[in-house]
Amino acid sequence: MKAMVYHRYGAPGVVALARVPRPAPGDHEVLIRIHATTVTTADWRARSLTMPPGFGLLGRLVFGLFGPRKPILGTELAGVIESVGKAVTRFQIGEEVFAFPGASYGCHAEYRTMAEDGLIARKPANLSFGEAAALSFGGGTALRFLRDKGGIRRGDRVLIVGASGGVGTAAVQIARHFGATVTGVGSTPNLDVVRSIGADRVIDYTRVDFATEGETHDLILDTTGTTSFARCERALAPGGRLLLVQASFAQSLGLGRPPKSSGKKVIAGVAVPTVDDLRLLGEMAGQGALRPVIHRCYRLESAAEAHANVDSGRKRGNVVLTVDGAGAASRA
Repeated sequence: MKAMVYHRYGAPGVVALARVPRPAPGDHEVLIRIHATTVTTADWRARSLTMPPGFGLLGRLVFGLFGPRKPILGTELAGVIESVGKAVTRFQIGEEVFAFPGASYGCHAEYRTMAEDGLIARKPANLSFGEAAALSFGGGTALRFLRDKGGIRRGDRVLIVGASGGVGTAAVQIARHFGATVTGVGSTPNLDVVRSIGADRVIDYTRVDFATEGETHDLILDTTGTTSFARCERALAPGGRLLLVQASFAQSLGLGRPPKSSGKKVIAGVAVPTVDDLRLLGEMAGQGALRPVIHRCYRLESAAEAHANVDSGRKRGNVVLTVDGAGAASRA
């Protein structure tokens, strides 16, 4: 089968087309023919070995000390069940699904096997394969941080830093779904996209500093790794929580956290979705409450160009790879 592989860390050009063996499902596995996948910040980090401050050595230990341990990138997919193992009962051949192998990667290819009890859910009928492929990473991260780590409640005032990215665009819609009032922070060219997905208010960070403008928020979700409690303290309401999707090593250790007497919190850590989370994201999408924003679609063979797009830092929403021309979605 065709797959995009890399054998050394570096710029987008290290990713190249190759022929690799097509996997066969085990007794409790399904084989998915992939119609669409994505290039996310997780792929960028694994490919370039660009880590948050303090995580450099850990990155090599995780991804491979002397070279990539997993040569095929891609954390999420959408496609069709091609075949099933003899003990599989949850899925049938021909079913349309989306899935999240996450840190196991392997989605930048024509096929992938997954355990039937893994992170797989049925694709919402109203989404293209490209849109469904982009549900898991951004939606799962946003859901875990807002609902589970942040304890979002109806009526909360939520500010999202990086509201036009893959996680940010999902977070705007998920926060609205939970009944919050949402302010999105982004750059001038991206503000219309943030408005279009439901933000009640937008802030152009090139003109206004949300941290000093005088408004306060119950939750601040930073998807960009550019904030700290010291900077956000005045923008947090009493009892407010700062949620760090891309925390530095020092922040992960709890350095710079607020005193207990302040009643405010800084919350970091990983956010791995469950299969129930994927089903919820699918239900929200099916109801029209969540629709992944697609910046651009590339063919699988053009994955290096897609990586360069992600590297630029100027994408809106998600960058999709389509396999054999399937899975295309509308652009932002």
